Amino acid sequence: MLQARKWLATYDRTWLRADVVAGVTLAAYMLPAAIGDASLAGLPPQAGLYACLFGGLAFWVLCSSRVTAISVTSALSLLIGATLSTIDGGDPGRHAALAAAVAVIVAALGVAAYLLRAGTIVNFFSETVLLGFKFGVACVLASTQLPKLFGVAGTHGDFWEAMGHLVRNLGQTNPVALALGAGALAILLVGKTAFKNRPVALVVLVGAIVLAGVLHIDRYGVKLIGDVPRGLPMPALPAVGREELETLLPLAMACFLLAAVETSAIGRMFASRHEYRLDASQEFLAIGASNLAAGLFGAFPISGGTSQSLVNESAGARTPLSGLIAALVILIVALFLTNLLHDLPQPVLAAIVLAAVTGLIDVRKLREIWHFDRSEFAVTAAAVAGVLGSGLLNGVLIGVALSILLLIRRAATPHVTEVARVPGTSYFADIVRHPENQRIPGVLVVRPEGSILYFNVDHVRDRVGDLVRHSASPPRLVILMLAAVPFLDLAGSEFVLELQRTLERQGIAFRLAEARDTVCDALKRAGGEDAVDVRTAKLSVAEALA
Repeated sequence: MLQARKWLATYDRTWLRADVVAGVTLAAYMLPAAIGDASLAGLPPQAGLYACLFGGLAFWVLCSSRVTAISVTSALSLLIGATLSTIDGGDPGRHAALAAAVAVIVAALGVAAYLLRAGTIVNFFSETVLLGFKFGVACVLASTQLPKLFGVAGTHGDFWEAMGHLVRNLGQTNPVALALGAGALAILLVGKTAFKNRPVALVVLVGAIVLAGVLHIDRYGVKLIGDVPRGLPMPALPAVGREELETLLPLAMACFLLAAVETSAIGRMFASRHEYRLDASQEFLAIGASNLAAGLFGAFPISGGTSQSLVNESAGARTPLSGLIAALVILIVALFLTNLLHDLPQPVLAAIVLAAVTGLIDVRKLREIWHFDRSEFAVTAAAVAGVLGSGLLNGVLIGVALSILLLIRRAATPHVTEVARVPGTSYFADIVRHPENQRIPGVLVVRPEGSILYFNVDHVRDRVGDLVRHSASPPRLVILMLAAVPFLDLAGSEFVLELQRTLERQGIAFRLAEARDTVCDALKRAGGEDAVDVRTAKLSVAEALA
């Protein structure tokens, strides 16, 4: 469905000025990133312009977020460049075709996810893993750009090979290139704090072009970006075969996961801040349409950009119209102003990318995870190691696997505890956390916390058995308090019935308390209506005792 129809129907004309200003500001911020990320993807500068231009034209019509900006991102660009460089045979034309094909596959995955209403899928990619992945990406990004900053020839390979190559060749550093790149980097880093959410990168880009043209710094061995073709390409399907599409599918899935997670995370943040509802599944359709446009016009995969979206919001954007304005500004640049980019020095382009890398490293959040839970921090560290040790594509897949394993680990070991009466009340709470609670002689009340399913039944059974065996006094009655159990599957239902039979053989009475309707229904379907009194299973513990 066209989301633009909804907000255009209620568009307030007083918002137009704010949207135009925000769109121009956004375009000024995106232009250097488009050029820099295209180099990360192993593509010419115009590929970055086309990605932002055509992707932006499609995204604003379909997105449900009001200020999310679609753009090239460092993580996706590096993922494309690092992975395709191993299969393109050194042919720039084939590299470009493969990159465009990946964007088209990402589009198909986005549309499929929209049709399946799979918006909740992004919630399975934990923030812990995503944080580690971004940290690893930042390290890999730095390893690819530092040689350009030092004026040293780059190399292929992973993070460790790239850094080793740089260290071995530091003696070949071009002092002019280093001075130019380091100066640009210093200005950018200062600008990120002193002029937050302002197009400082554009000022550096323009200044570097002027300086390079006046001083002819290419005479000192400093590499320039070179010619950027003027005009627009004709839309066409990428020239790749079916076998190549199968090879590209894992890469496209990784790109789609990253795009979906980041775009949805940005959208949720702004929806919460501006008090409107985000449709995550609708965002999948917008991602699909924007990547299809990018792929058909010879670009590469894109997603919602965090820094770009923040710039868009801070510049006063009220609706997605600002994204259209930004795309039109980039269109003017692509049609008439690309010749101005010829003299952009490569060290300055590297500095722009390196400054953007700092946004991927959230030291404060890493510190929070360390203090919150060391096992969570270990997962973050594993994601970093996966990216640095196995490459970006494998790092994404490792991140997904870790997210799922983390979820399964938590679900497989639900907390099972003894509860006792809170003094002076009829409420029962965890006696381990509150030792002042009062046990009832001859009664053991056990509370599982979480659904009881086939893969955690043994854990729950063992914990209940341990509590019965190690009870302060031999229990005559065991009450299973199910207030924190939202669901029982067949194995969970059979466990409850088996527990009753086991306890009765030991001469111990058994009752249920505070069971939900879904739990009672499951016990009935499992044949427990005669064995367990589900009519009284909803009573409180105090009522069950009475």
